[in-house]
Amino acid sequence: MTTFTIAIGSDHAGFHYKEAIKAELLAAGHTVRDFGTDSDAACDYPDFIRPVAEAVARGDFQRGIVLGGSGNGEAIVANRVRGVRCGVCWGEQTAIWNRAHNDANVLSLGARTVSQELALAIVRVWLETAFEGGRHLQRICKIDGPSS
Repeated sequence: MTTFTIAIGSDHAGFHYKEAIKAELLAAGHTVRDFGTDSDAACDYPDFIRPVAEAVARGDFQRGIVLGGSGNGEAIVANRVRGVRCGVCWGEQTAIWNRAHNDANVLSLGARTVSQELALAIVRVWLETAFEGGRHLQRICKIDGPSS
């Protein structure tokens, strides 16, 4: 089994899922840094999601996982950071495509849209799935665009 360095962060809606995912990741031998939040008290998700995305983009972590109510706002914030490819996944198949076709380095999950059991399964599949390369590499290059 491959282990990864993983940055994780959530807002208040994703807090409990974040804690469960973090525990499973640590038990599986991954290195995890929790960027917060530290409770289910209302907060602003960009405060916790942007640092996760920036850490992944800098290369401090191989992967990132961000969580919120729907996962949509979190994906938007993460994708504002150059070098991040983040997608919302709502099932194991979307997690496979997220990695295999898009070489995503950040996963976004919605705690109000999937069960905790499914969220854990999505994380496992997402981490196990390799990028296929080939025709997909050309598309990734188009997404990332020319370096500035």
